[in-house]
Amino acid sequence: MGEHVILGIDPGYARMGWGVLKLSGGTPVTVECLGFGCVETPKEEEMGTRLAYLNDALAQIITHYQPNDIAIEELFFAKNQKTAMQVAHARGVIMMRASMHSGRIFEYRPNVIKKAVAFDMKADKKQVMAAVTQILKFERAPKLDDAADALAIAITHATVAK
Repeated sequence: MGEHVILGIDPGYARMGWGVLKLSGGTPVTVECLGFGCVETPKEEEMGTRLAYLNDALAQIITHYQPNDIAIEELFFAKNQKTAMQVAHARGVIMMRASMHSGRIFEYRPNVIKKAVAFDMKADKKQVMAAVTQILKFERAPKLDDAADALAIAITHATVAK
């Protein structure tokens, strides 16, 4: 198999979670977490500036890790239409930047991600965070659930796209 790097992204307007995994070896495949975090946009800025901030931050992450695949959570309709629109704008910027790098983006629905990592399509945030912590053999869970969600998306892609 060689090495294969996956960037998982949990899209957001105020915060964008990201996580990078490296798969290597044959059978069994070894999984190593190369990094994860959360990009927070400045609250005092207007939308265009915040979207540009996301674009620049994602460009730096992609340049640093050089992922083979980029996976992102599909947009689901939230009760708050304003929030849904803001996330949709952020997702558009993220998808544009990702496709400029790799040409293809892999998208996964939230229930598919939950099933892939926690074996339960209705898992809550705590269950997903616990599953990510266990799968990646972390001593403690990532501080922000956005980063844990991004790692869950990368794990899902590693599992689904074999």
